[in-house]
Amino acid sequence: MKHLRPALLGVLSLAYPLLMYSGLGRFEPRWMAIPLGVMAVLRAVATKERVWLVTAALALVLAGTSMLGNHALPLKLYPVLVNSMLLAVFATSLVYPPTVIERLARLREPELPASGVAYTRRVTQVWCGFFVVNGGIALATALWASDATWALYNGLISYGLMGLLFAGEWLVRRRVRAGHVHG
Repeated sequence: MKHLRPALLGVLSLAYPLLMYSGLGRFEPRWMAIPLGVMAVLRAVATKERVWLVTAALALVLAGTSMLGNHALPLKLYPVLVNSMLLAVFATSLVYPPTVIERLARLREPELPASGVAYTRRVTQVWCGFFVVNGGIALATALWASDATWALYNGLISYGLMGLLFAGEWLVRRRVRAGHVHG
């Protein structure tokens, strides 16, 4: 049960754009704000990390704004919020190392060499760029695109791009490691 909550929260977060798209065609935005509010409360209860508590609080502000004004835009801004918070976490780790990616790498390789630290710093910078671009596109789709385009980008394309970045980095990492072994 302990691991079920984070998994359920992850699935809800991933499905959020598609749930909003299907719901906004049937219900007023104020009623569609309820799933965002519930997800924010679940996130606040499930996490002990301040950044996710802040994200949950800001998601509640978006949900409350949508409920009060009966507007869909605050609901469509949630992916922008998530990208902004992830950018803040990754960028902060560049200023106050170790970087997020270095911490993840050290889980597998505690004695990470200096070249590995430099590589993980570069990867963290790449992820920061990704969050800027992805968040910018999420904002553009929220402001100017149809609900269908917003849901398609934020509920499918952005995850595909993230997967491509993961896969591309994995391939580059293999080549970099092979170069250090043979070099």
